Amino acid sequence: MICGNNSLFPLKESVTMAERNLSVETTFALLGFTDYPEIQIPLFLVFLITYIVTVVGNLGMIVIIKINPKFHTPMYFFLSHLSFVDFCYSSIITPKLLENLVMADKSIFYFSCMLQFFLSCTAVVTESFLLAVMAYDRFVAICNPLLYTVVMSQRLCALLVAGSYLWGIFDPLVLFCYALLLDFSGHDVINHFFCEYTALIAVSSSDIHIPQCLLFGFATFSEVSTLLIILTSYVFIFVSVLKIRSASGRHKAFSTCASHLTAITMFHGTILSLYCVPNSKHSRQTVKVGSVFYTVVNPMLNPLIYSLRNKDVKVAFWKLMDTKVLFH
Repeated sequence: MICGNNSLFPLKESVTMAERNLSVETTFALLGFTDYPEIQIPLFLVFLITYIVTVVGNLGMIVIIKINPKFHTPMYFFLSHLSFVDFCYSSIITPKLLENLVMADKSIFYFSCMLQFFLSCTAVVTESFLLAVMAYDRFVAICNPLLYTVVMSQRLCALLVAGSYLWGIFDPLVLFCYALLLDFSGHDVINHFFCEYTALIAVSSSDIHIPQCLLFGFATFSEVSTLLIILTSYVFIFVSVLKIRSASGRHKAFSTCASHLTAITMFHGTILSLYCVPNSKHSRQTVKVGSVFYTVVNPMLNPLIYSLRNKDVKVAFWKLMDTKVLFH
């Protein structure tokens, strides 16, 4: 798809436009859930509890994996990075959401809005590739168990994680450069609870055809490539599991993948419905609800899914709690 004749990194123009937006003290107002004033406080309490569980769950998962030698394996190495991304993702979005639910002033400065968009977009792209990497890890573990430690070397694991972070930065950086090119009136109302890209560019007075094309292209590429890796891995996993003769062996193999499949379904289901449908007719309220699910709820559920379905993690957690009690 040809979206225009602009160069890929229009840095000079973007800097000029950004300086102009900053010079006129451009601010945005995040509309959030002001359509329902009667549920502002209940929403605040729900999101506050969700955020606390997210922070405790993800940081707790990282600590448990770090201090327990039993978890120094590729699978838990990837899981620790997934927890880190979820923690960052939630911390980028939720504090401002909580503030806007109880404060009359819902404004956010131009630079803060752009930074929130860039960091949140980086987190979501990185998470999508980490989930694909984890699918590949399960494929090697189940289909080639004797070669697992050889194939999934420390070097390969580090490269896979680094590649996920690098691509997670590249996509948002291109979108960020084009967002800086857009002209804003000075005080625009964004019909969302955070600086989500489609809601942000919608209030610009500039032509947004190129940013829309780029968003659709990058979102589609990321989804297609990661889902292709995931589906291919699980096709081979399914075939290998069916070859296992004992029912207990098949159950054990499937149980190791159940948590990951649940996380994939929740994350990619929402992303596909919101960003990979061209000229989507979703109402803004539908987009908000969907965004709440993958920005606030999903980061909380991931550590719960992996811990509640994993006996080793539960045992390590209670041992850690017992140690703290004895220490105090």
